[in-house]
Amino acid sequence: MCRNKDQVLGMANTTVETKNEGPAGQPTQAWESPYIGSKKMPRWAVGELGSPPRFGWRQIPMLLGPGLVMGAAAVGGGEWLTGPLVTARYGGALLWLATLSILGQVIYNIEISRYTLYSGEPIFTGKFRTFPGPSFWPFLYLILDFGSFLPYLSSSAAIPITGILFGKLPDPSIPEEDFRLRLVGCGIMILTLLPLIFGGKVYRSLKFIMSAKLVLVLGFLLFLALGYSTWSTWQEILSGFVRFGTMPFVPETPDGPPRLLNVPWAWWNGQTLPPLDLSMIGIVAAMAAIAGNGGLTNTPISNFTRDQGWGMGKEVGAIPSIVGGHSITLSHVGKVFRLTPESLKKWYGWVRHVQREQLMVWMPACFFGMALPSMLSVQFLPRGVVPKDKWLAAGMTADGVADAVGPTMGSLFWHLTLFCGFLVLATSAIMTTDGALRRWVDVYWTASPRLRTLDTHWIGKLYFGALCGYAVLGLILLMTVKGDNLLVYTTNLYNYALGFSCFHVLAVNSLLLPKELRPSLFRRAGLVLAGTFFMVIAVLTTVDTVNKAYAKPGIPAANETPATGAVQSETSPNELPGNIKPR
Repeated sequence: MCRNKDQVLGMANTTVETKNEGPAGQPTQAWESPYIGSKKMPRWAVGELGSPPRFGWRQIPMLLGPGLVMGAAAVGGGEWLTGPLVTARYGGALLWLATLSILGQVIYNIEISRYTLYSGEPIFTGKFRTFPGPSFWPFLYLILDFGSFLPYLSSSAAIPITGILFGKLPDPSIPEEDFRLRLVGCGIMILTLLPLIFGGKVYRSLKFIMSAKLVLVLGFLLFLALGYSTWSTWQEILSGFVRFGTMPFVPETPDGPPRLLNVPWAWWNGQTLPPLDLSMIGIVAAMAAIAGNGGLTNTPISNFTRDQGWGMGKEVGAIPSIVGGHSITLSHVGKVFRLTPESLKKWYGWVRHVQREQLMVWMPACFFGMALPSMLSVQFLPRGVVPKDKWLAAGMTADGVADAVGPTMGSLFWHLTLFCGFLVLATSAIMTTDGALRRWVDVYWTASPRLRTLDTHWIGKLYFGALCGYAVLGLILLMTVKGDNLLVYTTNLYNYALGFSCFHVLAVNSLLLPKELRPSLFRRAGLVLAGTFFMVIAVLTTVDTVNKAYAKPGIPAANETPATGAVQSETSPNELPGNIKPR
């Protein structure tokens, strides 16, 4: 296909020198954009860095950008299904692991946005610019990112909506109900693709949906928290986020609750520690790893930073939807700016703007997203419960909410609690799908010589084509693979992906950015610690999964004895006498 005139000029700007105007309008020394990293990627073009927004109370809406979208996405399947399992067993004592995870992701999110502020390119494209280049990284990242292409969220969202329609949670062990779940999951997946087709900018549609999600989900959970929880429950949850070093140890008696001891304090006092309670190490590790976003699902923050028009993103463009976005284009190549005292002042303003958004919007949303579902399990489930099915805990929580509200409104709130879970999972499915697609569409829009010959308006068609391919793959997986397996596979891959990505982002920002724009030693150390944390979590999760997979029949892989009087299920959600009641 022939390139139009504007595209030819834009491509030329990546290889020829451009002149900048001095303060008096006089031409300054010609400047050419740097050409760093793999030469299989095109040279950056040249642009001018715009001024960052001024911060004040009137400018608060300017903060509602990528952090809002990703903060709403952070209230996802992990927070709704995995977090409550941990707090039902251990209370809030282990939530400090979620604190470490969220803080690590704050640093990670700021650093991936740093690259976008400078180049207008998403971080995934920056990774492909590092050696050995775009011929190597796709193989590694396709493995790490494979979990994002598994429609586990659509599969999980089918359970609460089916429970609402039929008055009880379905039992996947019954062939008829399992087939029904698969069909509903397929319908949900198709519905979650519609917002990615309409609305002009895809990002604009996502921002609207995620804003509505925050209002509805957090509003409902706050209503329950303020109206039906106790102060002791809130103390349990809030203190858990800062009880650093608290670990679970084996019970004193076989039927007793696990002992929760603060390891540094015990060592300081010379106390001998009992063996660790490893019965739920996989669930605890999963909760810590996916607090916030998790895996490569954080990386869209850099894409949204560009689509929001922050930093050099304003010079590049955005991904349009196939319907309503015909006037929106996306440059094939990122644009960088010349370092001058004026541009450096603007640069630091943009970095502060991103930091402010992460600390004031994304981070609080993540803590709320973890605390409120956990509050439900602490308040409405018996302490020490060890349900082996993740939706068993959600169903038992819905029963607890219904009993607390009373017989008059109990049935309504049972349905509302399940519908809240559906909203959490379905909207997260939208974000996961978009994140996976835009990572790969964006990077090959720049990396592929063939795609670089296309007109800049074609990015919407390319995105739509990838969306159709994803839909076909998702429908096949939903009809052939069990939903529980999809969740297990995805969680394990997410852990490794985020851990490795922390180290790769450190390499990108330390090698591709000018020295004046690179992260400080403190931030580099933060990325190293975050990467190490997520890799350790990944190994623990994998070891636990392998041990359970190869456990001999009749011999449990780990001691999962609940506390006296607690409820435990070995089979389906409906086999708990007197708990999951038809409504």
